[in-house]
Amino acid sequence: MTIRESAENYLETILILSERLPVVRSVDIATELQFKKPSISVAMKNLREDGYITVTEQGYIYLTDKGRDIAETIYERHKLLSSWLIHLGVEEKTATEDACRIEHDISKESFEAIKNYIRGQGGLS
Repeated sequence: MTIRESAENYLETILILSERLPVVRSVDIATELQFKKPSISVAMKNLREDGYITVTEQGYIYLTDKGRDIAETIYERHKLLSSWLIHLGVEEKTATEDACRIEHDISKESFEAIKNYIRGQGGLS
């Protein structure tokens, strides 16, 4: 099953927020992404139906194992690619924006090759 880029972004955001906040709610995601709450509600419904998240009666959002795997993959890509671009001299804002676009489209094989190259060069960890 292929997951859409927007769903990957939501899962990544839930992961990041869960590291900062005691619980994640739709309003937290809306604030973080600067989206309107109705858009977040529709997205959360879809993610829940697809088995990527669970939502408690109190509205707390948790990643399932399947959702966490995707979120961690995307977040790892984001961190490594943005750090690498900054290391190469790209301005931080541009590097972060570019990494966000690249992280969704790069193949697993290409990402692993870049990661191995970077780590082999001692440029990043």
